[in-house]
Formats: sequence, C-alpha cells, structure tokens
Amino acid sequence: MDFKLTTEQQQFRDAVSGFANKHLKAGALARAHQAEHPWDVARLMAEQGLMGIAFPEADGGQGGSLMDAILAIEAVTEACPRSADVIQAGNFGPVRVLAEYGTADQKKRYLDKILKGESVICVGMTEPEAGSAVTDLTTKATPDGQGYRINGVKVFQTHATAAEVMLTYVRFGPGVGGIGSVLIPRTAEGFKQGATAQFFNGEEWVQTYLDNVYVGPENVLLKEGGFKKQIAGFNVERIGNTVRSLAFGRYAYNVARDWAMTRKQFGRFLCEFQGIQWKFADMKMKLDAGQLLIYRAAANAVNGIPSQADTAIAKAYCNQVGFDCCHEAMQIMGGMGYTTETLVEYCFRKCRGWMIAGGSIEILKNRIAESIFERTFSQRPPKTSETH
Repeated sequence: MDFKLTTEQQQFRDAVSGFANKHLKAGALARAHQAEHPWDVARLMAEQGLMGIAFPEADGGQGGSLMDAILAIEAVTEACPRSADVIQAGNFGPVRVLAEYGTADQKKRYLDKILKGESVICVGMTEPEAGSAVTDLTTKATPDGQGYRINGVKVFQTHATAAEVMLTYVRFGPGVGGIGSVLIPRTAEGFKQGATAQFFNGEEWVQTYLDNVYVGPENVLLKEGGFKKQIAGFNVERIGNTVRSLAFGRYAYNVARDWAMTRKQFGRFLCEFQGIQWKFADMKMKLDAGQLLIYRAAANAVNGIPSQADTAIAKAYCNQVGFDCCHEAMQIMGGMGYTTETLVEYCFRKCRGWMIAGGSIEILKNRIAESIFERTFSQRPPKTSETH
C-alpha cells in the first residue's frame, strides 16, 4: 500500500498550484468578500482545463479521475479559498449528475456552457418542510401532454441567484420511487425568486417558487425511480464539500502556523509555548487523518462515484476537522484572526456551513450506523393503528 501520490498526480497538483499562485493568490482576500459568482475565475479555469476534470472528453471534460478533481481543489485552496468554489461548481454537485445522466441534447444545451465557465447550475433539492428528510419533498410534476407542470417551492440552493438552470428534484408519484428530477431554466414562465438573503458565509440565496412551470420531455433528466441515481451523484457533491472543508481548515492552519512562528508575546514566539504546540499537534493529526479518509473514498469510487459509506465517514469527520482547525487558528491569532484582514474568519464561516449543507453531520452518522449494522433505521415515528 502506497500513501504517496503517483508521479502524474503530483505533476498535475504542482501545475494547478503554480497556476493558482500566479493568477489567483493576489486577489484572494477581496474575492472572498464578493457575493457574486467569480465569472472571471471560472473562465480562466476553463481555459486551464479545470472544469469537468473527471468528465469524459466526449462531453467536453478532461477524462481525468475523481482524485484529480480533489487534488485541484486542494491546490487552488492553498492560494485562494474562494476560487475552490469554482472548482466545485464545475466538477461536483449537480453538474456531475447532469454529466452522468443527461442526454446528449441536454449536455449540449447546458453542460457545454458550464464547462466553458460561462454558466453555472444549481440544485433544487431542499424545501421549507423537507430538509434532512428530503424524501418528504412535495414539489409535484403533473403530466401535461408530453411534458409536465411543476409546482412547489425550493430553498437554500447554492448559486441560485446566478444559475442559468436548476436541476430540480420533483415528485412524479408517491414514495421514494416516485422521485426524479427535471431541468428548469430560470427564464421559464412561472419560475420566480423571492428577495435575496445571505448565509453566514456571505453567499446569497433566494426562495424559488415554481408556479405551474411547464417542463417539456427534453428537460426531464431522471423519471420515477431516479432518486437513488441522484443521490449516488450527490455523493460526489459531498466529496467536494468534504475536500473544501479540510482544505479550508488546512489553509487556516498554515496561516496560524506562520503567525505563531513570527508573532511574539511575553518576549517569546508563540510557537515556543507548549499550549500552542499542542494545538498544532492536534490539528496536524486531524488534518492528516481526514485527508486519508478523502483519498480512500476517491480510491474506492466506482466509475468516479464514491460509496455512501466512505463518503459519509469522510464528510462527517472532515466537516468537523475543518471547522475545528479554523476555530483554533482564530484563537491562536487572537484579534487578527477575528478580523477580515485575513481569510481565517472567512474559512471559519464557510466550514461552519458545510457541517449542515450536503447532509448534516448528524444525518451522516445515521448513515454510518446503518452501514455498521447493515440495516436501515427510520427516523420517523412508528405508525400506530387505532382500535375501536
């Protein structure tokens, strides 16, 4: 068993790191505090072949592996954490589901522009009354001729204010088996969005109302029975979330390390205090362990899609580690770590959100328990029958 990157992987990572340091590092601080999608970065990354890294070349991708996409996120984060989100948007999440299950026509109309850095896609999964219990979604697809009429409400979609199209989870019929997905362009009649709001991390979100939106057969992505395929693709999104959590934690760790080696208090460098040394030792152990969990998920992936069990373990652990490292880095740096003059507080805010988004830590622990005991555990209360 070899824990080192292959020569090709190391060369790729070095090339991405060189690109990021040259083109992205200088504007990292300002970019982190801009709410709008960094289209200039997206186009630049497309030119460098960093969009669709693990997608087939026939679909406009680079024909690489999931591991390559992970390495790209790690390398870009070292220079500019905000730009790592662009790697996510062009390689993980709904764009991967589109690339995996979309028709040739759907890919031509939507995927091509995304991989050129000219467009972005969001996923309409969460609803006001269906968050962790996503299978309780009520957004309904009612047959209308050859297509469907869509009615429902979606919330908390990343990129909702910028996305050209929304990959929308809908209910074609009852139960889990009745769930599928459709592609809805934001220009569709009946597609409406409420007032813009902000998450704690500064990203914008809106509530999206689907008011009798017509979706033709050409925009149906997965019909009834497609939920398991969607969630399998969503595991890739979770890996992107996981990698960024750990990479942002490592970024904060490195900033705090430099600070501890140059900042003096009581006539001594901070790194000379044992209490500080122990903080860094704890962070280092957690970061290294988390990275191995991510790499295991990628190495065990089948057709570029990691298993639910490997993904759940990696995400639950790395979400916590990323947050903990940012928290400790901020504490070590004191007042400077708490200001917007460094990106430590930004990384802290971003990591906190990933502990919720893409499957909360608590839900992931439920999934882990199911893999341990090889059975499912319903979170719903038991059904009771009334006797008369």
